[in-house]
Amino acid sequence: LVEPGAKVFAENCVACHGDTAKGNKELGAPDLTDAIWLYGSNETAIAAQIRAPKHGVMPAWLERLGETKVKELAVYIHSLGGGE
Repeated sequence: LVEPGAKVFAENCVACHGDTAKGNKELGAPDLTDAIWLYGSNETAIAAQIRAPKHGVMPAWLERLGETKVKELAVYIHSLGGGE
């Protein structure tokens, strides 16, 4: 599932989080490769944040991506090294 998630990330997330997922503080996009996670670092918590973000500027992605792509994206983000 990492490969499909990488494609979803490239198509939807790089504008704010960057090609390397290191984030952009000016946009409020956190680094997704470090160990700092505000709402949990497992795949379930990451998927929940993608579906319906708790705070910040990131939009909810469930309606745009659908559940399958949200899960693929969560697996990919978790694989970047910041997940538990």
